[in-house]
Amino acid sequence: MLFREAILVLALGPLVYYLMTLWVSVSYFRRKVHTAGNESGYRPPISILKPVRGLDREAYENFASFCQQDYPEYEVLFCVSSTSDPSVPAIEKLQADFPQHRIRLLVGASPIGTSDKLNKLCRLVKEASYDLLVISDSDVRVERNYLQDIAAPFTDSRVGAVTVMFRSLIGGGFGSRLDAAGSAVEFASSALLSQRLEGIRFTLGFTMATTKQRLAEIGGFEAFANHAVDDYELGGRLAQRGYRIELARTIVSMVYSCQSLFEFLRHELRWTIGLRSVRPRGHAAMGFTLGLPWTILAAAVAPSATIAAAYIFAYLALRCAMCLTLGVWELKDTVVKRNWWLIPLRDVASFGVWLGSFFTNRICWRGVDFRVESGLLVPLRQSELQQSLVSASLGTTEGEKFEVETEAECDSREPVGASAGQANVALSVTVKSASGVEH
Repeated sequence: MLFREAILVLALGPLVYYLMTLWVSVSYFRRKVHTAGNESGYRPPISILKPVRGLDREAYENFASFCQQDYPEYEVLFCVSSTSDPSVPAIEKLQADFPQHRIRLLVGASPIGTSDKLNKLCRLVKEASYDLLVISDSDVRVERNYLQDIAAPFTDSRVGAVTVMFRSLIGGGFGSRLDAAGSAVEFASSALLSQRLEGIRFTLGFTMATTKQRLAEIGGFEAFANHAVDDYELGGRLAQRGYRIELARTIVSMVYSCQSLFEFLRHELRWTIGLRSVRPRGHAAMGFTLGLPWTILAAAVAPSATIAAAYIFAYLALRCAMCLTLGVWELKDTVVKRNWWLIPLRDVASFGVWLGSFFTNRICWRGVDFRVESGLLVPLRQSELQQSLVSASLGTTEGEKFEVETEAECDSREPVGASAGQANVALSVTVKSASGVEH
């Protein structure tokens, strides 16, 4: 009897979570409708930083959206590991198609930590011309008002970083459909609940905006170059110093690759392992937001068919209402609109991934295998990591047709955590047009 009552009470937890998400999301978007955009005229120059490895789906279109901004002054900086990176032709085409913008391609970064992305960000921050930094992943596409909306919250000196919610674009694949059916809603609900209950203490990798001054206060990206969850570290460290993390009005689009079911599950497991490593209590609490397994348990132990049916109906009604309200009405996510009926199946997958994340801490990130321990990336095969970092730091090979100069010649300051030898190996590639004008 006591066991049954405990199950029935615990099964109410996810339903309460869904209700709270509906409440905070409707409240937020109602306020947003009645709040003006960036009408203050605040338009500081911006450096857009893009660490890139490999070629994402529709990469050129994603990159080009950052070059079509209704904004007076900004630059776009890319950093790749090697001139043989498949994204380089798309970046070169970008330079040719948008000669009015300052678009720079940097090759190589000092191996400060185990995270290739953060090594590149350390380099990009040093090369950036402006104080306001906007960092986004290469699979993100934005609208023309993006930079205006990102800049607006920084009129308040108490704001340490700005992040965004997203909607989805997919090109096929069952795994992509299953991923996109719930990801945008889940990330948005997490951000909105955090904002209402305790204040947001993280950023999302779709956009992380901050200033050089704020970044320097937490030791720069060098301070967490060995960490697995960089967006969490950035927001958390700024929040610890008393800064607010704000959501921008703009909503970006995340362009999914064509994922199989296995690829989707592997990606979800990597993300969940990362969450467990930095927020173990939050990871454990995820179990009480997964409504389907609790609903099945409640229906199985319910004292009557009526009560069992009530739990099932409440789960389906509230879960679908949350998905349709936040995903379709508020985020305007057409992928969610077409695939919302997959949500129960996605919940099955999420529950399996959550359980699996308790039994492993191994992930594969861009072809390199790691263990995640206390939030840190620990390479499983040191030689493989060293080869990857040396390739990234050297950047070019003999005979490649680029103008090359060592990073040490550009900036003699030794990076935090890097030896003098490491400081000398990163290369800078300045790509010029046929006219010789640097973009």
